Amino acid sequence: MDWSVFPLFLGACGAAAATGAMFSPGQWYRDLSKPIWTPPDWLFPLAWTVLYICSAIAATRVAVLGDSAHAMGFWAFQIALNTLWTPVFFGLERIRAGALVLSFLWISVAGCMVTFFMADTLAGLLIVPYLVWVTIAGALNLSVWRLNPEKAALG
Repeated sequence: MDWSVFPLFLGACGAAAATGAMFSPGQWYRDLSKPIWTPPDWLFPLAWTVLYICSAIAATRVAVLGDSAHAMGFWAFQIALNTLWTPVFFGLERIRAGALVLSFLWISVAGCMVTFFMADTLAGLLIVPYLVWVTIAGALNLSVWRLNPEKAALG
């Protein structure tokens, strides 16, 4: 593994994480009806920190392998969608659009995981928790949509 590329992937993850600081959940989100199984607020930054580090390590392992173009394409697509979701959902307050972004994010993370497994088993394993978390986030986004039809109708 070539650790010299790790800062590049970690930096991309940091850019995605920065949107969480710029578009943090505000009163709008606190006022939404949410399912009882909604994770506590303190868990989100902790989970994302671990997931971003694992994702950057996984990408570092795969990027230096031959024939990794598809895997790295999925990684780039998922980090772009990851970066997009927070401004759409929290910044623009668009529940439906957030669900759409999350749908494509889930597909891209699943593609990333599968192609990483094909290239490097450990890299694939490092993406599994990310897919689980995005699945939970997707279920939460859809539940918020269902529980707040008047606000979801706005976008």
